[in-house]
Amino acid sequence: MKHSLLLLVISSAVPAFAQQQPPEIRFHSAPDFLQLPPDRYLGEATGVAVNSKSHIFVFSRGDTTGPAYAAAAAQLLEFSPDGKFLREIGHNLYAWSFAHTVKIDKEDNVWVTDKGSDMVIKFNPEGRVALVFGRKQEASDEGTEPLKHVKPPLPPVDGMFRQVTDVAWDSAGNTYISDGYINSRVAKVDKEGNWVMSWGEPGAGPGQFNTPHSIAMDAHDNIYVADRGNRRIQVFDTAGKFLRQFTIDVPVPTDARPAIGNKPTATTGTMSPGAPWAICITPGPNQVLYASDAFPGRIYKLTLDGKVLGVLGKSGKQLGQFGWIHEIACPSENELFVAELLNWRVQKLSLESTH
Repeated sequence: MKHSLLLLVISSAVPAFAQQQPPEIRFHSAPDFLQLPPDRYLGEATGVAVNSKSHIFVFSRGDTTGPAYAAAAAQLLEFSPDGKFLREIGHNLYAWSFAHTVKIDKEDNVWVTDKGSDMVIKFNPEGRVALVFGRKQEASDEGTEPLKHVKPPLPPVDGMFRQVTDVAWDSAGNTYISDGYINSRVAKVDKEGNWVMSWGEPGAGPGQFNTPHSIAMDAHDNIYVADRGNRRIQVFDTAGKFLRQFTIDVPVPTDARPAIGNKPTATTGTMSPGAPWAICITPGPNQVLYASDAFPGRIYKLTLDGKVLGVLGKSGKQLGQFGWIHEIACPSENELFVAELLNWRVQKLSLESTH
């Protein structure tokens, strides 16, 4: 009996999937896919999303010539399925400060998170503002400046954010917002826009976060949070109850290079291998999860319980290489769109099937 109990304790402490080197997924990246007008340019491409008509929405830290702080570094652009430029949405919008992510809900509303203004904006399909969440600092306030990461952190305030990062929805139409860099929590808002609750705080324990950077929902209303600084993905129910967590543990190639900066030496934190910068869950019926890291700059294909099915790509500047993927759109299992910070671009990837 004691021997059986010891085996149970040991087995429960081992990750669900001891990772070996998973297969490389072959893929093709479409060259010069997005067709911008001659007088338009992308800056850091922070977000990409696809609606039900296969239109592509790109959120970029572009259209600005201001200083590093207080520049209006955000533009939201829409493209046709074949990459032709259609329009800009929200030109000179009051919330534009520092672009972070863009998402499309099941009714084709367009949602954006702006890390600089601490705001989340919902546009209807026509491109008009439908709902506004949070509030940016007033330009007239004394002391208006970048938010400080004080320790201990300031208590969060219902209805407001501090460097918000991403958004997702459940089947009932509730919205979940990752309130990322400072508050380190997830907020829940009902379909009418009313604040319901929040959960999480800075830390490394279950239900705590160190920069919840990306958020996604599966068909069973489980919430997946890319807890980037803690190098893990945590899963919750719609009441904020912690369900499970998993990490991406894949051997790093010996010739792996960082996209920028020195080669990371830490096994935890934002730049560590497997630290999830962006996550995306494909539509059903057989859903899979895609995640990206900054080093060695790969995309990982996983089951919803964390088993790595395959990997693709590496850091670099050429087509099919990646420079800090900040958001992934996955309209199907074998078609991905990736927005890159360092390379100022969005790539359309066609993957070969792993079945």
